[in-house]
Amino acid sequence: QVRLVESGGGSAQAGNSLRLSCAASGRINRPHFMGWFRQDPGKERQAVARIYSNDGSEYYADSVKGRFTISQDNAKNTLSLQMNNLKPEDTARYYCANDCGANCVSGSWCCGNWGQGTQVTVSS
Repeated sequence: QVRLVESGGGSAQAGNSLRLSCAASGRINRPHFMGWFRQDPGKERQAVARIYSNDGSEYYADSVKGRFTISQDNAKNTLSLQMNNLKPEDTARYYCANDCGANCVSGSWCCGNWGQGTQVTVSS
């Protein structure tokens, strides 16, 4: 089993930055895709950013390109999401996940393991 624990969420004003971190423990299979998803109440989880453990190749949702940066430290089993120039529409619960499908961008079935999530609230 893999355990994922997120940290770093909170409140920010539009234009400011937040950084999310995720610590992974347990039996981690590699290579794999690991990523960040976000979810609004009553809606499916949507991929925000994804990274491949082998070569670091990245995917970003169009809505966050140029503002968010995903990074990984395989030695420490950590994943981060630097969120700059935050917008009110970035408000959501953010989830760290691994064992993700290469092209899956929507739904809780996208990934095999999920963290408990951390809330991000951006005010205008």
